[in-house]
Amino acid sequence: MERALLTPDLSLSRLVYGMWRLGDDPDTSPAHVQAKVETCLAQGITTMDQADIYGGYTAEALLGAALRQAPGLRERIEIVTKCDIVAPVGRHAGARVKYYDTSAAHITASVEASLREMATDRIDLLLIHRPDPLIDPDETGAALDGLVASGKVRAVGVSNFRPWDMDLLQSRMTARLVTNQIELSLTAHAALVNGDLAHLHQHKIAPMAWSPLAGGALAQAGALRAKLDALGLAAGTDWSAVAIAWLLHHPAGILPVLGTNSLARIARIADALHVPMDRQTWYELYTLALGREVA
Repeated sequence: MERALLTPDLSLSRLVYGMWRLGDDPDTSPAHVQAKVETCLAQGITTMDQADIYGGYTAEALLGAALRQAPGLRERIEIVTKCDIVAPVGRHAGARVKYYDTSAAHITASVEASLREMATDRIDLLLIHRPDPLIDPDETGAALDGLVASGKVRAVGVSNFRPWDMDLLQSRMTARLVTNQIELSLTAHAALVNGDLAHLHQHKIAPMAWSPLAGGALAQAGALRAKLDALGLAAGTDWSAVAIAWLLHHPAGILPVLGTNSLARIARIADALHVPMDRQTWYELYTLALGREVA
């Protein structure tokens, strides 16, 4: 498994297992969650993507229960988690409205809760989940720097930020923002041309891609899906592996975050690493995704 070096002492697996649907599985037992992690590890997928809000603030605890029952498992994985979304459910049921909170107090409290829920003494990568119109970059930046200095967080980044939002926060920080996790897939491809991906590439920041299979939309994408099926058949795999290979081919070094509760599907995530992808094939798929020739 190829790895992406984010800092001198932190690397992530090129394919990342997304845990946003962990609580949707009829079986949320520690043993079943452990089986998912072990199935990832068997392929070299060591990075687990979480967020405090996933599962209505329950998904981190599900992972934590598995880590408590499996001594040594924590040392074999990297944990990514996120904070700043406050939704009126779970621990924030008393909130009057869904909102973002990038205050130092909220970030610190969220990290402490995440550490407790996931039964760990450190978070490998903490992301600010959504841009906050009320962000005070000096306060937020100092809070993130403090968490890195404390050792509770090894590295920090952002999610869903535009380039200028990211630059503003970075301008007030000592620690480097090491990723931006953005929506990116064959059907959500605006980042290829709107500056989001170019900004990360320019600054040698590893992009992470959420919903790389477009939340199931690719399954009904007409001619695009037919082409994916044909390429998958030729490579001895299925259409989803081809869609991920399309992202992996980009020179920016995209890290797709894939989430599924099926052990059988988890076991085939790494198929994407073995799908041939050249420039013309990449553009064939892009053309079908655009619905027209490139200009």
